[in-house]
Amino acid sequence: MAFIQKQKGIYDSTHAPTWCAGCGNFSIWLSLKKALEQLKVPPHQVLIVYGVGCSGNMANTIHAYGWHSLHGRAVPTAVGAKLANQALTVIVAAGDGDGYGEGLSHFIHAIRGNVDITYLVHNNSVYGLTTGQAAPTASRGYKAKSTPEGIIEEPINPISLALASDASFVARGFSGKADQLVDLIKRGIQHPGFSLVDIFQPCVTFNKINTFKFYFDSIYSLQDDPTYTAADRKAALEKALQKDKLPVGLFYQNTKRPSYASELSYLEGKPLLTASGSRRNLQPLFKEFI
Repeated sequence: MAFIQKQKGIYDSTHAPTWCAGCGNFSIWLSLKKALEQLKVPPHQVLIVYGVGCSGNMANTIHAYGWHSLHGRAVPTAVGAKLANQALTVIVAAGDGDGYGEGLSHFIHAIRGNVDITYLVHNNSVYGLTTGQAAPTASRGYKAKSTPEGIIEEPINPISLALASDASFVARGFSGKADQLVDLIKRGIQHPGFSLVDIFQPCVTFNKINTFKFYFDSIYSLQDDPTYTAADRKAALEKALQKDKLPVGLFYQNTKRPSYASELSYLEGKPLLTASGSRRNLQPLFKEFI
C-alpha cells in the first residue's frame, strides 16, 4: 500500500520509507523536507548522501538528488561532492553506527577541514537494520544481540567529540520535538562550515531502553536558559558531558572559522568544472596508466 498517493510539496517523492510503525526516523524525514521547503532551496540544488542502515531507507523518498554511499563512507562522499560543486546544498543522513562506528575517522577529518556540509545523524544506539546490535553510542551495560551480557565499553559522546575537534556548528535534536528539529536543521544548512546535528531517534522495535518516554523525561532545551550562549565552547563542552539530564538544542556555533572552500580561491563559489583551468586534456595522464 502506497504511503504517499501523490506529490504535495516540492520535496515529496512518490515513494515512502518502510520504517517500523512509530519509528523516530519518520519525524527526521518530515523535518528535513520541511526545513528545505522553508529555506526555499530548489530540489535540483540539493544533494543528500545516505549512509547504510535504517537512515538510508530515506533514499528515494525525498525529491532531490541522492546518493547511497558505502557503509561508513557517506561523509567523504559528501565532502567530495561539495568541493566539486559549491552551488549544491549537501546533506548527509546517516545512523550512529554508520557515522560513529565505521565512519568515525571521516567524521573527525571533515570537522578538521570544516567543509560546508550538514551531517544529520540518526542516533538510536542500535544497528536497527541488522536487528538491534549495540551501536557505539549505546550505554555501558546495554544488553543486545551482540552483547548479551552487557556492553563493557564506554559509549561515544558525539557532541563532546565534535566540540573537542573544534567543529564550528554542533547541535542535538530529538525526533519527538519536530519544531525544534526543523529549526536546528535549517540553521545547520545555513551555517558556512561543517554542521553536526545529532538526533535522538528512538528505535521502537529493538531499543526498549531509550524510548520516546525516556527522552521526554530526560531532555531539556539549552535555549530555554537565557544565560546560555552558544558562542562559548567551554560551556558547550560542560553541557555535552552532563549525565543526569540530556541537553538538546544548539551547543556551539563559530561563524568566524573559515570553511575549507573559502580558503581555496580556485573554487570561486561555483562548480569546479567551470573554474579557471579545470578543463584540461587528461589523455596524456591516462596513457601513463593504460
